[in-house]
Amino acid sequence: MRRYMVAILSASLGLGGCVMGERGAPLTDSEKGALIGAAGGAVLGAVAYRKDRTKGALIGVIGGGIAGSAVGAYMDNQRRDLQKYLAPEIASRQARVERLSNDVLRITMTNQTAFDTDSSDIKPAFHSTMDKVAEVLVRYGKTTLTVAGHTDNVGSAPYNQKLSERRALSVARYLEARKVDAMRLSTVGKGEAVPLESNATEAGRQANRRVEIYVQPVVDNS
Repeated sequence: MRRYMVAILSASLGLGGCVMGERGAPLTDSEKGALIGAAGGAVLGAVAYRKDRTKGALIGVIGGGIAGSAVGAYMDNQRRDLQKYLAPEIASRQARVERLSNDVLRITMTNQTAFDTDSSDIKPAFHSTMDKVAEVLVRYGKTTLTVAGHTDNVGSAPYNQKLSERRALSVARYLEARKVDAMRLSTVGKGEAVPLESNATEAGRQANRRVEIYVQPVVDNS
């Protein structure tokens, strides 16, 4: 593990001297330090939010999965509660809650409300929204949560990839601090690879700088 961390830090040091941030300007010394710190945080996050958790361990933590016949109603009720709690944010286009295929829900938080440009720190003004999300996710505990970070295409792809990972990790850590079990959480950075809209306009770039939470039911097939 120590050798792995040194390799990541070395790569970050080499990258920090030449990359451009999301705002399109060269990195400052403080931003280079943040990138190095984020590399260490990514190691911790990989340990804390494992993607290879076993279903048996997960079911033990959440106290059993959802019976197959009850999945649809369980996820519909959760979607309605999320939409109810987030009604002001949804009305002002600060958040979205969607039902996808296979009974998966997607909660989207926009960049202009959740993060400053080129930052992975959740804005204090957005904490109340995150608290609402966490409250519902704790109550509907028989799900896994994949937090996906995204950026626009301004700046270098490697830097945007790291930024998206840091944003996802910030959201996961916030949810864990609000009593969402870490076993339910995983994080992924998508960088600039999955835009919602064209990056040719500022409005499109704002839409693309976002974090999404994918809520998937844990089904008991026994």
